[in-house]
Amino acid sequence: MRTANYNKFGKPSEVLSVSDTPTPEPKDNEVRIKTILSSIHNHDLVTIKGEYGNKPDLPATGGSEAVGTIDALGSDVKGFEKGQRVVVSGVQGTWAEYFIAPAQSLIPIPDAIDDEIAAQLIAMPMSALLLIEFLNIKPGQWIIQNAANGAVGESMAMLAAERNINTINLVRSKESEQELIDLGITGNNVITDNDDWKDQVKKIVGDSKISGAVDAVGGRSGGDLVSLLGKHGVMAALGSMSGKPLTLNPSDLIFNLSQVKGFWAGDMMQDMSKDKMQRLTQELIESAANGKLNLPTGGVYDLDDIQKAVSDDVQSDKKGKILIKP
Repeated sequence: MRTANYNKFGKPSEVLSVSDTPTPEPKDNEVRIKTILSSIHNHDLVTIKGEYGNKPDLPATGGSEAVGTIDALGSDVKGFEKGQRVVVSGVQGTWAEYFIAPAQSLIPIPDAIDDEIAAQLIAMPMSALLLIEFLNIKPGQWIIQNAANGAVGESMAMLAAERNINTINLVRSKESEQELIDLGITGNNVITDNDDWKDQVKKIVGDSKISGAVDAVGGRSGGDLVSLLGKHGVMAALGSMSGKPLTLNPSDLIFNLSQVKGFWAGDMMQDMSKDKMQRLTQELIESAANGKLNLPTGGVYDLDDIQKAVSDDVQSDKKGKILIKP
């Protein structure tokens, strides 16, 4: 079978290559999945660079989320059958014609959800739901997020609305705001290139307070979010797109009794109870099936074109998730 492998850590477009490898056999409580589509997530690229929290043993195959059909079942696997369409997230090696997954990680997917949405249904939208609960945001409260036109940000805006939670969606430009509008996210979008953007945020909130914040950028941008939190507000540090250390004014923490917490969805999902995982997964499936969760696709690339698909040119200009088709 064909797989997108790397033998050393480095720039994904330089270290990835497609090669023929033996088709794997499932062990006890495992299944083999025939890949239909697999997502390229930022954490996949960071993993290949060797900069993620977990480093795979080398050589390794890229990818961590996919939609596919069950091709073979290991012993003791019950409740699934060959040919069944499922989604899998949090595994290794989905940029391949086939991959192995634990049976307990399989999520059957209804026909109402197409392959392009199914291939990206879990990782980023699940992060959005986990963030809401991590920050303990209740219906009627406010949450502010930067990089709102990213995969987590867009999911957050849509899923929070379903829970009657108010979001303020920060983006850098009019073009980025248009990406939100195209998805039906039309309210409370603020462009931070405008000098008065903080005043705009305060006007939107009015007499209410911002209870939570999500920072995917780091640097000064993260500090700006903390400065806008209300008393006892909490910010989750999700990423560092700027590549700069988080810059905070101690006064914003001290006099508002604010908190900043690190957030790592992958680790949290490993420790999540089965009941909670089922509850959140069902919420995602229902939201996608009824059209409330719209996950845009930035393009579908053949596995043989993996180097182009992960290149800076494609990734920096994408308007949705880039998908791989074996």
